[in-house]
Parts: sequence; structure tokens; C-alpha cells
Amino acid sequence: MQEYLIEEYDEMDLDTWNELENEEDCAFIADIVSKNTSPEDSKASLDELERLADTAEITILGRYTQKRPKPERSTYFGKGFLEELSTKMLQAGASVLIVNDELAPMQIRNIEKNHQIRVIDRTEVILTIFHKHAKTKEAKLQVKLAELQYQLPRLRRLWGHFDKERGNARSQGGTASRGMGEKQIEIDKRLIREQIKKITKAIDSITKHKETQRKQRENSKKICLVGYTNAGKSTLFNCLTDAGVLVENRLFATLDSTTRQLKLSTGAPAVISDTVGFISELPHHLVASFRATLMEAVDADLLLHVVDIADPRHDYYIHQVNEVLKSIGAESIPQLLVLNKSDLIDDRMKSIVQRFYENSIAISAIKNIGIPELLQEIEAVLMDNRIYTIVLPYAQTALVSRLHDIAIIQTEEYKEDGIYLKVKLPAIDKHLIESFIVSDES
Repeated sequence: MQEYLIEEYDEMDLDTWNELENEEDCAFIADIVSKNTSPEDSKASLDELERLADTAEITILGRYTQKRPKPERSTYFGKGFLEELSTKMLQAGASVLIVNDELAPMQIRNIEKNHQIRVIDRTEVILTIFHKHAKTKEAKLQVKLAELQYQLPRLRRLWGHFDKERGNARSQGGTASRGMGEKQIEIDKRLIREQIKKITKAIDSITKHKETQRKQRENSKKICLVGYTNAGKSTLFNCLTDAGVLVENRLFATLDSTTRQLKLSTGAPAVISDTVGFISELPHHLVASFRATLMEAVDADLLLHVVDIADPRHDYYIHQVNEVLKSIGAESIPQLLVLNKSDLIDDRMKSIVQRFYENSIAISAIKNIGIPELLQEIEAVLMDNRIYTIVLPYAQTALVSRLHDIAIIQTEEYKEDGIYLKVKLPAIDKHLIESFIVSDES
């Protein structure tokens, strides 16, 4: 991640975004392997880090692991391992070490000071990619917020040469008066906090605008594509909507959510949104910063969880995506598992994975295979109407209004102890009334 000076932020002006230098580094990557980590998982994790580095335009010259029960508190790796790495990096001409974890500021500082190795961690690589791929104002704001939140505790590392007393008065000899100024490091932290507040305010404004847009689509069923990065979400989005969204064989090609109408055979109104890809151990700074984008998933009626079924680690990726969905409060939203790239596996394996993963459908978005069947399944899930008898307390009048929009109200009676309703509602919306159901006729 490139460094840049903090400046007063104008939420309408992001012209300075592309002023960062575009260095191309050569690097080593390294990781710790505990006794609970299999060789296959260790290799796959480093493979992913190498792909991340490649997307960030960093050339990898070597990869190394150290077997340890847990990371060293002060330097992450052991002293001997770091001394050997320092020598090998010098011989190979590698300018940076990338560690496959998020390091504490102290660990980075100690490695660089004691072993003369420039270090970045996995989070910094991901932030670099997001910075390079951010195109719209919304994406730039969200990435910049994540960068600032990441940099704040690391200022001593990034701007250590500024950590001097700045006097606001000078003695007659022309030297700064000790104790009368504010350390530059403290000034920089204050400026970053002010900038974080301004960017957060701008993102809040975008979030409110999106909420208004969603209210305008209140009667439409909302479908959201989620999945591990590079699973083929944007390809499927284009296949379903002819949207012409950028599709690249690289990690995090999509940062902005894009919403289009989806035509269903029933004629029922529906919209579908594409979202940023997830990844294992997605930095919490990014999850928090991208809340405006991820709200599309939280607000959906149905999640299409797109999986690269040809990837041997697909089960692990499914788990990682579900963990992120849980962290943003979207774990209870109905899911349809879409096994993409099924053209890359044989029919026997396709049959096995479809039996193993309930509520799944195999497709190939790039070859337009299985798309009609996918649309049929989407309609079946969205339009599976059930009849429920519910009793709502009078404090839930807003829910009554919502039910008039999305359900067929068969009976409605206002009694002393509550509002009695008999409603015909898609099964996918059952979670809205779950705690008020008296009887279910499905």
C-alpha cells in the first residue's frame, strides 16, 4: 500500500486519488505453519497470497514457511529464520517481505529495525489491490477509509521521521523550546481522525441515498450475488442481465455494487445486485468501510452464493463466505448455492457435489450452461407462497404496512390483544413474521 501525506479532505474532490506512485516491487512471501496446519492448506494459503501479490503488481521471487506452534510476539517469526530470510532477500534482490497474516505494528517495527527487512502484511496487500481497483467515488471513499483505519496505529512506522517536537515558540537562540509544542506524530493522528470523520459522514450520505433507492424498489424481490473473490459472480451477473459489467480473471475486479432488473417468467418485479468478492480473513477495516456496498446483501430476499466448484478448496471458501455473511448480519437470509464453472469437472463429480450440497444448482456462467434451470429455481424460491395466521402487537403497525406491500392479506382483524392477520406470503419472507406465527398452513 502506497503512503501519502494527510491533507484536508473534500468529500466532493478525489482528484488526488491517482497521484500515488505505481512501484513494482519484488518480494518474498512467508508464513507460519502450526502443527494443526496440513501441507495442502499451507500451500493453498500461500498460493492465494501469491495471487494477491500478483494482482497488486508485486513479483514473487521466493516463498518460505517456518514451523512454529504460534507466532513470536515481538517479531512474528523466530530470529534465526528472519536472519536467513534477510540474507536470501539480499541475494535475490527482493525489496519487500510479505507476511501471510495481519501483523501488529510492533512486529513490523521490530523486523524492520533488527533485520533491515521492509515488511508488509496480507492486509496491506489487499488494501493495495482495493486502491488500484477503486473507480467510483463510493469505492474510493470506502477504500480510503479502510486505509486510514489501518494506518492510524502504524503512524510511527509510516511517518517515524516526523516524530519530533514541533515548538510553537522559539528561544532567542533559535531552537525549539522543549515541552511547548505538539509532537508531529500526534498532529498526524489528529488529522487522520478528522479525515476519518469526514469520510464516514460522506459514506453515511451514500448509505442514506441507497436506502432511498431500496425503498423505491420495495415491491421488487431483491436478489444479491455473493461469493469468494474470482468465483464468477460478475460473469453470472452479465449472463442474467446483459449488464456489461467488467469481467477480469483477477481478484477483486468488482468493488462497487451494481443493480439491474431481472426478468422472471412470472412477470414479478425483481432486481439483482453484484457485490465485492469475499476472501478468507477479510480485513475488518474493509468489512466496516464497505458497509454501504454490503448492505445489498443484508437487505436481500435471496442470496445467490456463487462457488467455483472446480477449485479443490471450494468447501473452505463456502465456509469463509458464510463467516463474512454472519459478521454483517446476513446469515439468516435464504441462500441458493450456485456451483459455477461446472464445465470444468466431469459429470460424475458434478452429480456428487450436487447431492452433497443441498439446495444447489450446477451452472457455467461463461458457457451459459444451466442458466434457464437457475432462473426456474430462483422463481421457485421467491414465489413459493405459504399461508400463515399471525398475531401482531400494535407496536408492529409498520410490519402490517410492509405485509400489505409484499403479501396477500386474506383477513385482518383488530382486537384488544393485537392485530390478527391471515396472510399469503412467499416462504422466503417467513423470517419477517417468524415470531408472530400462530399457525402455518404450508
